[in-house]
Amino acid sequence: MSGKLKKKVFLKGTINAETGISVGGSSTGLEIGGADKVVVRNPLTNAPYIPGSSLKGKMRSLLEKLYEKMTLGTDGEGNQTAKPCKCGKCPICEVFGVSAEDKGIPARLIVRDSMLTKDSFAELENSKTTDMPFTEVKTEVAIDRITSAANPRSIERVPGGAEFDLSMVCNIYADDNEEDILCKVFEGLRLVQDDYLGGSGSRGYGQVKFRIEPLTYKDQGCYENNAPEEALGIEIPSELL
Repeated sequence: MSGKLKKKVFLKGTINAETGISVGGSSTGLEIGGADKVVVRNPLTNAPYIPGSSLKGKMRSLLEKLYEKMTLGTDGEGNQTAKPCKCGKCPICEVFGVSAEDKGIPARLIVRDSMLTKDSFAELENSKTTDMPFTEVKTEVAIDRITSAANPRSIERVPGGAEFDLSMVCNIYADDNEEDILCKVFEGLRLVQDDYLGGSGSRGYGQVKFRIEPLTYKDQGCYENNAPEEALGIEIPSELL
């Protein structure tokens, strides 16, 4: 990778929760009558959000499964493990990076935390029908296969229909194939759309829809002259519009 930073490409848009979404937070200090599993919240506003690490990790893991790029091994008890690719050469490592203790390749893709849009924030903050501030609590029942005893559990989630702001930045270096890198980012987003984000996806949670606005960028000239972002003429896949 060349050390020369050519430009920063900005991907902005929204994440629409088609079904309730549950990205887990800390269960410390849960009150009696509260949810067994809670969502992560902004401590200043108490509003739920989607951590950038959750979205970025999901994109990477799905791409690695698709291209069989996981690093397989075993733990101390002989159980099989699957960890992120560490080759440092494939497009997935190029986009998402490799940890410092391995090859130390910096990630080109930066994924910001996704906060509720202003409209969704206001709608959920003022809602009279949510179970908790901004969220609903879904009760599920696990059935013991032998005794048929019901074991209820309650899971907090952001209701379907909520919308979050999406913001990503992709660093493009001098010897990079810009279009290939951005296509890999789009591919990861399309995979998440066809899978789920957050927990309990096999039970209907976490179906999302991404809507990407036209891409923009800043290069050296923009930063030197304090100029605004410029349009980037790369087509966005129809599934992300």
